[in-house]
Amino acid sequence: MYLATPSCDSQLMRRSSLIRARPERSSQVPQNDTMAVPPSYADLGKSAKDIFNKGYGFGQVKLDVKTKSASGVEFKTSGSSNTDTSKVVGSLETKYKRSEYGLTFTEKWNTDNTLGTEITVEDQIAKGLKLTFDTTFSPNTGKKSGKVKAAYKREYVNLGCDVDFDFAGPTIHGAAVIGYEGWLAGYQMSFDTAKSKMARNNFAIGYKTGDFQLHTNVNDGAEFGGSIYQKVSDSLETAVNLAWTAGSNSTRFGIAAKYQLDKDASISAKVNNNSLVGVGYTQTLRPGVKLTLSGLVDGKNINAGGHKLGLGLELEA
Repeated sequence: MYLATPSCDSQLMRRSSLIRARPERSSQVPQNDTMAVPPSYADLGKSAKDIFNKGYGFGQVKLDVKTKSASGVEFKTSGSSNTDTSKVVGSLETKYKRSEYGLTFTEKWNTDNTLGTEITVEDQIAKGLKLTFDTTFSPNTGKKSGKVKAAYKREYVNLGCDVDFDFAGPTIHGAAVIGYEGWLAGYQMSFDTAKSKMARNNFAIGYKTGDFQLHTNVNDGAEFGGSIYQKVSDSLETAVNLAWTAGSNSTRFGIAAKYQLDKDASISAKVNNNSLVGVGYTQTLRPGVKLTLSGLVDGKNINAGGHKLGLGLELEA
């Protein structure tokens, strides 16, 4: 009796098909994109700051216009009138980008007759390196100033160094932020070479997740501050701000919230320990047209007056 057995070639083909059917294991370890690059020192606690500052314009009537030409030149015009002093200020900013070379040219002018020029080079010399050359000139007074900025960011670190040029001696500003698994630690300093002393010496530490942020800082060993930000839901954001100065028994604190009514409207409210209550309402009238109404009420002197109103209109095309 003769029994047929599978050939070696058929067995090899069966094994190879099983190997191809198995899912391939990636050799790369998944990265946590949330903390890939930490924010700059100035942006630590930014989410809480935005809840307290954005959506308000007490005592001002403001108009912002943003346009972009067919050639890619961006124009930003801003004008505001102070309801208390009736002073009107305005500014014009022109920006042109050459993305293929990483270049950005910016020209600035304001009603104080100050001219500014800024040239930025990004991701050209090294990945994550940004160099900025900023100069200002006032024709009325003849005052000139210049600044060179350097910023470098990559995974887990964000560094910055600015040098203000002055005839008496340049001032050097430096900052560094390190982040790992949601934790943030930062240091900021300023050194006045003319006086050969530290002009600023700040520390900060924080923790950041997708819907929660905690930030504390110590400025010059005398001013202590902290903030808490929480995204309660897709519609509601809240923030708490605390501040205390050494040698003073008073503690400053405030509570703010922003509620998104729908995709086109939102309301904001904040209150501090001085009984100042601020309310803001933002409405998108149509794409590119945004209206902001705000009011500030002094809870301690409701009948005395002195309350402030604000009106803002933003146009973008």
